Amino acid sequence: MDVELVNDGPVHPDPRAMTPPPIVLASASPRRTALLDMLGLAHEVLHPNVDETLLGDESPAAHVERLARAKAAAGASQRPDALVIGADTVVVLDGDVLGKPARRQDAVATLLRLAGRDHVGCSRGWRSRPQRGEVHADVSSTRVWFRFVRRGARATYVSTGEPLDKAGSYGIQGSAPR
Repeated sequence: MDVELVNDGPVHPDPRAMTPPPIVLASASPRRTALLDMLGLAHEVLHPNVDETLLGDESPAAHVERLARAKAAAGASQRPDALVIGADTVVVLDGDVLGKPARRQDAVATLLRLAGRDHVGCSRGWRSRPQRGEVHADVSSTRVWFRFVRRGARATYVSTGEPLDKAGSYGIQGSAPR
């Protein structure tokens, strides 16, 4: 059997298949935005309106998964053409989810609970490409040891305002007294 190869000129793939989708971060976290900036990834930020209340019988892992998924779904509904990233992090100590402090006093109390102990930081990320029907999830748990911190150092740290929008009242990448 003879086969004749015919070259009709260059093959031009669909340009849409070659262009990466826009990246959308469905999170109000300035730290996640900074991370994408550090990676050099151009992105758009959406602030999804997701209730972050811990449900009565919800485990910490299920809680962080539900929030990350809800954020990604909210972003995907607004930008179905994009790669949407939704993420959330919780801090768990003695089985309790330590959320964002409501007041400065709450942040000081949380830091006092963490001082000289270890706990777990659990993050869940969801990536969604609605047009392709793709959804991927990642989870990371990290054991963190927080050294004992003097009362004055805790108060000074809280006065910076840094812990007020963070689960567990601190960010490992910030100036938290570790």
